[in-house]
Amino acid sequence: MRIRALGVIDDAVVELSPGFTAVTGETGAGKTMVVTSLGLLLGGRADPALVRIGAKNAVVEGRIALPEGASAAVRAEEAGAELDDGALLVSRTVSAEGRSRAHLGGRSVPVGMLAELADELIAVHGQTDQQGLLKLSRQRQALDRYAGEAVAVPLAAYGEAYRRLRAVAADLEEITTRARERAQEADLLRFGLDEIAAVEPRAGEDLELAEEAERLGHAEALASAATAAHAALAGDPEDPEGVDAATLVAGAHRVLEAVRSHDPALSGLADRIGEIGILLGDVAGELAGYADDLDADPLRLAAVEERRAALTALTRKYGADIGAVLAWAEQSAARLAELDGDDDRVEELTEERDALRTELGAFAQALTDARTEAAERFAAAVTAELASLAMPHARVSFAIRQTEDPEGVEVGGRTVGYGPAGVDEVELLLAPHPGAPPRPIAKGASGGELSRVMLAVEVVFAGTDPVPTYLFDEVDAGVGGKAAVEIGRRLAKLAKTAQVVVVTHLPQVAAFADRQLLVEKTNDGSVTRSGVKVLEGEDRVRELSRMLAGQEDSETARAHAEELLATARADA
Repeated sequence: MRIRALGVIDDAVVELSPGFTAVTGETGAGKTMVVTSLGLLLGGRADPALVRIGAKNAVVEGRIALPEGASAAVRAEEAGAELDDGALLVSRTVSAEGRSRAHLGGRSVPVGMLAELADELIAVHGQTDQQGLLKLSRQRQALDRYAGEAVAVPLAAYGEAYRRLRAVAADLEEITTRARERAQEADLLRFGLDEIAAVEPRAGEDLELAEEAERLGHAEALASAATAAHAALAGDPEDPEGVDAATLVAGAHRVLEAVRSHDPALSGLADRIGEIGILLGDVAGELAGYADDLDADPLRLAAVEERRAALTALTRKYGADIGAVLAWAEQSAARLAELDGDDDRVEELTEERDALRTELGAFAQALTDARTEAAERFAAAVTAELASLAMPHARVSFAIRQTEDPEGVEVGGRTVGYGPAGVDEVELLLAPHPGAPPRPIAKGASGGELSRVMLAVEVVFAGTDPVPTYLFDEVDAGVGGKAAVEIGRRLAKLAKTAQVVVVTHLPQVAAFADRQLLVEKTNDGSVTRSGVKVLEGEDRVRELSRMLAGQEDSETARAHAEELLATARADA
């Protein structure tokens, strides 16, 4: 992994080998930036404050070797990524302005894609994870994760029934709690539909009546214009001396007919004038018929205006025009049918709700049984792990209980509260020594004990739901002495089947690592730079001495450091 311009790290390469790698260094040297870099590669949140002061952006690049046949490789290739000799090249860029970009196998991808792949590639644990383990919801999730299919199958069935019950209950509550509002809505719809039915409008009727009203309102002017136009075209019987268009055109046609045989061009013009004469005759006839048929009846005009007023009353309330009014009526009739069927609907929904509650109770019981069985195995496995972490007399157990709720579902003859994950409250209990009553780990575990419980839980998960890489960020906080040695020994054991990376201040833990990386910073007076180097031989002894006593050259610390390394090698 290469890190550039991230926090105190200017430009460093971190080589994480197989097995157990310990990352050490002085406080503030940048060890946390190693963890942060891995987080960015795995789709973590990009904080522009991480960008080194004076740099435009921070860049983290990594090469991840994928297990053969890993689904992560398939998903990456589906996203357009190309593998490099079985490895996946990942990069993440964070600008000082807050923009973030991700690349996977040479292809730009959404950051969420990195997070998807991370779920099966690495498990990250730190101080916040220890605090998270104190939450009951996280403890239940841990138990469910350990149980695997035994819990996943009934949980999926329960979840489906739970969602259906919620939907049905919401519909029923809306109908019953809003009964008065729905009744008022039904009355308003019924009144509107009755009002529209009384008028009986037709689609387009408002446009037709508007045209007729316009015609009737100007009937006298229309008739006068039609008569005058007819006289201009065909002549006025009361003025036999008048000249009309039809007579003039007919005269022009006769003149041309007499000489048309002498020139084809003139013959064509004669034919066109003849056509004009025919057209004039047709138009004149239609004008005469229009004037004769025009209805100037004031009673009809009054009837049209009255009908238009009735239609306008509808469009004022129910739509922009009669077409919209009719559409409103159709929709409202369907809604009214729904509201009028409320009583039947309430009965149907009540029956469905009760059936779903019974079904949900059965699924909840199956889920509780599966969790109870898994809890015994999980607690026994974690207890066994604690014995190897200098807590030989500690006992871990689970309390699985339900809360009485008259509005809940029936499980085992009791009516209990329920939620999206079932009816169970799962709590992890710890008895640190014989005679001590089991107490919730939030109350009964010290910081060091909590660190070891979390490590034990993760080791148990490694045997049932393994991932290729585990990253522990100071998971050994609050631990020292023999307990620290045992944690180092247990991490080394875990590293035999997975890659383990541990950021630690404890020499007892670092001594068990297959490889130790030192994060150190120097100051040239202007820019703080951080480098990462592999410690071997004398350099590693010096670093362990510093971690033990704060004095790299202390003979006593050196002897102790060499003893730690010898103990670790003997266990390998």
